[in-house]
Amino acid sequence: MTIVAATKYVPPEDLGVLAEAGIGVVGENRAQDLEAKHALHGEAFRWHFIGHLQSRKAKAVSAICELVHSLDSESAAKKLEIPALVQVNLAGEESKSGVDPDELEAFVERCPVEVRGLSTMPPLAGDPEESRRYFRRLRALAEQLGLKELSMGTSQDYRVAAEEGATYIRVGSTLYGTRSR
Repeated sequence: MTIVAATKYVPPEDLGVLAEAGIGVVGENRAQDLEAKHALHGEAFRWHFIGHLQSRKAKAVSAICELVHSLDSESAAKKLEIPALVQVNLAGEESKSGVDPDELEAFVERCPVEVRGLSTMPPLAGDPEESRRYFRRLRALAEQLGLKELSMGTSQDYRVAAEEGATYIRVGSTLYGTRSR
């Protein structure tokens, strides 16, 4: 399992402490923040993109990252030059991106880039156990499609995600505490 340090609310100058702590993989949510952080820290980390990928940002993300955790559109897939995980909206939340589970197999078959696995973000819950059914379902979908990698779990529910087979866990507040947004 790989821990991805989610740095959405972390200023670029604060990333050095992650390198000192031995963190190897950093995940960023916004392409412009990714570029700024990469400009300062370059090869200190392996870079992943974990936010919503806009097709117009796919080229910039491809130039820096080794993996995208959040592919959910054919237009972005056509412009992407690196492997990806397809984000699945298992809860059907309108506020979240992701492919509908019923459309997943067809989406993966049409995808012009290498799809290594799936990712999901379950609804925010007070009890990490409430995320288990989403993680279990994502694992089952990945198995049906013959995909090996699963990006699921955050600071709130990473233990449950690990128990359900996560290969990537995205943690932010566990590393940095709660930041003002």
